[in-house]
Amino acid sequence: MLFDNTKRAFHLKTDFDLKKALIIFKLISSKRLVSIVSRLVYFLYKINMSINFLFKDTVFKQFCAGTNKQETLEIVDQLSKSKIYSYVHYASENIKTDEDLDLSLKQILSSFAFSKLNKNISFVVFKPTSLGFSDIYQKHSLNKPLNSIGKESFNKIKFRFEACCKKAKDLKVKLLIDAEESWIQDSIDNLTESLMEKYNKKNVIVYTTIQMYRKDRYDYLINLHKKALIKKFKIGVKLVRGAYIEKEFNRSRLLGYENPIYSTKKETDKSFNKAVNFILKRLEVFSLFLATHNEKSIYNVIRFMSKNNISKKREIYFSQLYGMGDNITFNLSHLNYKVVKYLPYGPIKDVIPYLIRRAEENTSVSGQTSREMELIKKEIKRRKLN
Repeated sequence: MLFDNTKRAFHLKTDFDLKKALIIFKLISSKRLVSIVSRLVYFLYKINMSINFLFKDTVFKQFCAGTNKQETLEIVDQLSKSKIYSYVHYASENIKTDEDLDLSLKQILSSFAFSKLNKNISFVVFKPTSLGFSDIYQKHSLNKPLNSIGKESFNKIKFRFEACCKKAKDLKVKLLIDAEESWIQDSIDNLTESLMEKYNKKNVIVYTTIQMYRKDRYDYLINLHKKALIKKFKIGVKLVRGAYIEKEFNRSRLLGYENPIYSTKKETDKSFNKAVNFILKRLEVFSLFLATHNEKSIYNVIRFMSKNNISKKREIYFSQLYGMGDNITFNLSHLNYKVVKYLPYGPIKDVIPYLIRRAEENTSVSGQTSREMELIKKEIKRRKLN
């Protein structure tokens, strides 16, 4: 099988790295343990107790590429030797003040310059909540009137989005705008669509992110395509299954409205694959960034490309998270597909919320951690026999 070559997948990992990774995945496979540890960490985090020592050589090293850009560049260079591109992300989610938002913008803009200087860094990404407060997005999504402070805050969000897009265009670097929770996403969609209309006239610079575990996203994709045809712009789509399963479920139950996401993985998979097929049949309008660890979905894309003689040079990108999915990443790059690894970085204290979210997401996705453990065990065994 294409993705079962563990020698190729883990050739950058030492025996110690593999054994440590196996322990980490075993720990985060326990939903109860992750929940208990998350609550404890958030408590210690809020009272400003240093907990870096718990993360530094464990989950941080597994899922983050470094504390700064220079450390991250070492990983970029390693991956480039296997024809794997990277996209770096300052993964701080410790946003509390306007000053934090401005600092986040500064970090994102510096990532563009970093990308321009290194041909192996092909994308820059940002989370909308790193450039604006959730309550402003939510009010705007609901078309609620904003007071003077709220209007000023929203105008700053628009300015920050625009600054990132302009920098992307000037430096000819592609920009991925992440998706957020459903109750703030409409505002983000509106902002992103207006920027795609402005910057994606000839080439795709700006990519939106569509979470296909949401019941309304396939219809949204169809309508976005119609808008692009009418207004004559191209669409960049980062397609994902979805990252906020627990939060969406808990909020809908608490407030008594219908859960906006599918209740089963089967339904989500069907929605995801349907969207992929829609996009692949319309590549004259779309550029596709496929962010998934689902091997079956990737096989479907590869078969479609082969059957329809779609060149590997087309703008179809496959992406996996740092510390996961190496069996997909390295085996796809070996076959000359466009592969991009997501490399989050930042000071340990600031990326702790990201690391907790990563652990929580892993427990929510059936089979993901067990597949990682299966592959690691297979490689450990292979090395012992050789």
